[in-house]
Amino acid sequence: MNLLIVSGSQRKESQSAKVAKYLTNTATLFNEVTHIELCKYNLPFWDGEQASKSAIGSEWPMLNKKIQKADAMVLITPEWGGMATPILKNFLLMCDAQDTAHKPVLLTSVVSGISGAYPIAELKMNALKNNKLVATPEHLIIRHVEEVLNNKQLENLTQRDTNLRDRINYSMHMLHQYSQALVQIRIKHKERPFPKQQEYLYGM
Repeated sequence: MNLLIVSGSQRKESQSAKVAKYLTNTATLFNEVTHIELCKYNLPFWDGEQASKSAIGSEWPMLNKKIQKADAMVLITPEWGGMATPILKNFLLMCDAQDTAHKPVLLTSVVSGISGAYPIAELKMNALKNNKLVATPEHLIIRHVEEVLNNKQLENLTQRDTNLRDRINYSMHMLHQYSQALVQIRIKHKERPFPKQQEYLYGM
C-alpha cells in the first residue's frame, strides 16, 4: 500500500508541513509514503479545461503520477478564515476521478488556536464530489499546532500531546485498513463496470 500526504499551506516551512512530516514518520504500515508540499510546486490555476493542467512550466503531470500510484491520501490544510486553502482546493479541482476515485483520504486541519473544524466540514461537503475520493470516518484537527508534535523525547510530552499522538496512530491505522479494503472496490469497478458507467463520471 502506497500513501500520499499532501500539505496544503501556501507558506514554506509551515506548521502543516511539520504535521505532514510527523505523519510520514508514523505511517509505518504503508510500503511507501510520499509527501507533497504544494507551495513548492508550480501549479496553474485550473480554468476548467484539461489543457491548463499541462500549461508551460506546470508540474502537474509529475504530481499526477504520484496520485495515480497512491492507494490512500492524507490532505492537510491550515484554517484560513474558516476555510481550506485556495492552493489545496485548486489541487483537488485538478484531480481526475480516474486517478482518485474510491481511494480513502484522511482529512486533517491545522490551526494555531482552538477552532479547526470548518475546513474539515468544507472539504467533506464539497471538495470530494467529482474526484470521488472517500473520506474516512476519522479526521484530525491539530489545535495549538505550534505546541505539539515537536518533542522527540516521549517522556517529556504533555498529556495533550500524548493523546494527540495516540489519536494519530489510530487514524493512520484505520486509513491503512480502508486502503486495503478499497483496492478491491477499484478492481471490481474495472472488471465489472456498471452499464453506462461513463454517464456517471460526476457526483450528484
